[in-house]
Amino acid sequence: MNQERRDRLSDAAVAVLAEAGGRGLTHRAVDAAADVPPGTAKNYFPTRDALLRAVAERCLERYRALAGALAAAGPGPSDRAGLAALLAGLLRDVAGPGRARMLAYLELQAEAGRRPWLAGLLDPIGASDFALYGALLAGAGLPADPARTRALTLALHGAIPHLLAASPATLKAAGLTDLDGFADALLAHVCGEVPDGAATDGRPGGTGL
Repeated sequence: MNQERRDRLSDAAVAVLAEAGGRGLTHRAVDAAADVPPGTAKNYFPTRDALLRAVAERCLERYRALAGALAAAGPGPSDRAGLAALLAGLLRDVAGPGRARMLAYLELQAEAGRRPWLAGLLDPIGASDFALYGALLAGAGLPADPARTRALTLALHGAIPHLLAASPATLKAAGLTDLDGFADALLAHVCGEVPDGAATDGRPGGTGL
């Protein structure tokens, strides 16, 4: 089969899943999004499970490309301020250029709860994040033991659905209206420090979050 067309259809499937959700992921919708003749998507991906697999594999490709770009950029931030800036940038990408990819990924996670084979395809993405953020903590000269790495990774993962939903009251309550402040405070809590300029409430590490 034509690999270029297959990739085009996979990208279209990602866009459809992000925009229309799981129920909207149909062969007809993918054909329309890819601007190809009716029936083309079904020729490449005969079943809905095959469409889901194509989206999962495309998301994994993109994740590996992003991880590769980070690795190629050098050793990463060398201090907490630099790491906080990097994390804030990654969170901004969620609500910006990376929005469709992340929406599709969250839809895939929901589907994976009912399809073990899909959970297996997505597993490398989630598992790799823990190693990635652990390496970033260590590179910035911060404590990078498993407990801190888990806390940082899960907090960042937990922020993603709220950034995508963009509900004002929730964003404010979560501290996500100021991503630079959120990232700095998160690192401070994870590493047992108080962010620069933050007022404490009399408890160790209190930042108001």
